[in-house]
Amino acid sequence: MSKSYRVAIVGASGAVGVEMLRVMERRNFPVSSLRLLASPRSAGNSLDFRGEGHTIEPLSLDSFQEIDIALFSAGGGISRDYAQAAVACGAVVVDNSSAFRMVPDVPLVVPEINPEDIKSHRGIIANPNCTTAISLMALNPLHRRFGLKRIFASTYQAVSGAGARAIHELRSQTEALAAGKPIEKEVFPHQIAFNVIPQVDAFLDTGYTREEMKLENEGRKILHLPTFRASVTCVRVPVYRAHSVAVSAEFEKPVDLAEAKAVLKAAPGLQYLDDGYPMPLDAAGKDDCLAGRLRLDCGMDNGLALWICGDQLLKGAALNAIQIAELL
Repeated sequence: MSKSYRVAIVGASGAVGVEMLRVMERRNFPVSSLRLLASPRSAGNSLDFRGEGHTIEPLSLDSFQEIDIALFSAGGGISRDYAQAAVACGAVVVDNSSAFRMVPDVPLVVPEINPEDIKSHRGIIANPNCTTAISLMALNPLHRRFGLKRIFASTYQAVSGAGARAIHELRSQTEALAAGKPIEKEVFPHQIAFNVIPQVDAFLDTGYTREEMKLENEGRKILHLPTFRASVTCVRVPVYRAHSVAVSAEFEKPVDLAEAKAVLKAAPGLQYLDDGYPMPLDAAGKDDCLAGRLRLDCGMDNGLALWICGDQLLKGAALNAIQIAELL
């Protein structure tokens, strides 16, 4: 990439915004100027990028003058309020929220899977949900070979997916319980330390949560597979960083275990573990997603069961967004 770009990060002080800075620096993204934007509460603070301090500015509708690429990671409400203002100023928006993912003319992109979709953008490109991106990194190569029909999955989602306050809550509850003191609950509806909570996001009338439906809805769009079905249970677990997913997948064609392993080993952005199995601790801080425990599913014909781990702040958010910017 010979050209340099004027980049803005909306939500720069948040966990994903900070990770975007690190990823851009590590991957040597060609930045000619950098504008960090956040709420008035964070304005005035400074973040380092390539050895220089950059002051965070308060976000406004006028923040996007002379910006080429605007990376949004401040929640769906902020994206809906400000993304079009960025586009009107000539910027291309890469949005990490759920605001535009299912809008028909907004590409929803995982660069290893559907990079060609980026060409149809009209100023906004959406980043998928973290569990969608991590799961599809392993499911897509298998789909290309065997033809994916449906999955049954359970996710094991780290608390950092709920933000920095959730990390503090797990830490403080663990310390309180170890000291025999009462715990405090603010972020999660139940104790998260030494516990699992089978609810991520709000419940729908069907009994599924909004988070659980994202894998089916977003998966159909990313894979260009309108018949894809996914029954998912999302669980919050007392892990600081990196999500895990247990998947049973049914395919159109007969599956061969050796061939399936070979497909996963050759997949970009994915590491398949022949020996042992990946864990969240292994995936934390890694760009690649990890897969293991691949086996023929004994509960269905043409089925494979596997275990997938991925850093939800990287491939599930910041890294995927920067990869989209690199495609641009």
